[in-house]
Amino acid sequence: MSSSLQIVLLPQQAAVKLRLGIFLISAAIFVATAAAEVSNSSCNRTCGSLEIPYPFGTSKGCYFNLSFLITCKSSSSSTSTPTPYLRVSNIKVLNISLDGELRVSASVARDCPQKSNYNSSKNNTNLTLQKFPISYSKNVFTAIGCDTMGLISSSASDKNYMTGCVSLCDSIDNMVNGSCSGIGCCQTPIPDGIKDLNVLAGSLENHSKVMKFNPCSFAFVVEEKAYKFSTLDLQNMQGKRDFPLVLDWAVGKQTCKDAKKNTTEYACKAANSECYDSTNGPGYRCNCSLGYDGNPYLSRGCK
Repeated sequence: MSSSLQIVLLPQQAAVKLRLGIFLISAAIFVATAAAEVSNSSCNRTCGSLEIPYPFGTSKGCYFNLSFLITCKSSSSSTSTPTPYLRVSNIKVLNISLDGELRVSASVARDCPQKSNYNSSKNNTNLTLQKFPISYSKNVFTAIGCDTMGLISSSASDKNYMTGCVSLCDSIDNMVNGSCSGIGCCQTPIPDGIKDLNVLAGSLENHSKVMKFNPCSFAFVVEEKAYKFSTLDLQNMQGKRDFPLVLDWAVGKQTCKDAKKNTTEYACKAANSECYDSTNGPGYRCNCSLGYDGNPYLSRGCK
């Protein structure tokens, strides 16, 4: 009579071993797939120091559509850092967020009398956007000066509007750093849905009474948290020529409900992603579901 030794796994032990095996196989498949995606990608995802996540891209096949084109320009100098621009324009891109925000650089309008040391004829600046509206919740129109009238208008957007503010003062003594209440600095909000703006800086009395300490007027739209008023700005904005401005970006012109009907064109590709209608103009954007993180516009983007 022969005898043999048999090892019998208890049900609980077998279940643990099975789960471990499935986990190891899944992990191997995930790593192999991720490696394949990276190795097969020929898209450049940086321009200078800027990270460029999809749906944005710098070349055909690397962006969702032309609205998301980032043009990366290099100067003639071999040592200079390439500069990213929105589509084919002179709008410099500072940051791209998958939360639906795009930071760009916007110029300061300035009005300086001929007899000042800061002569400038550029008393107005323009910004025209084809697709992405200016964020009404993150930006604010600002005017700086003690004899200053700042105006902002829009005519090419779906809605026409004009507004502004006035800042007056007799000396630096009664100003408060960080305050834009109309003494040295004034601010006013902008409406939603604006895709273009014209900013004008002017003077009520040609700076005649405040020339010594405030020879110019300044006006600009700026990301609210990116600017804090200082009395030092009254001379020449401390040399600042532009400020960050936030755009709201979204995909297409449809709502989530309508976009989901076309699975081929639908932008929320990740399995664990959700769709949200834009709150500033038409279109929608995608987020990873609760508990997941990554890029919802890629098929395996939410981990």
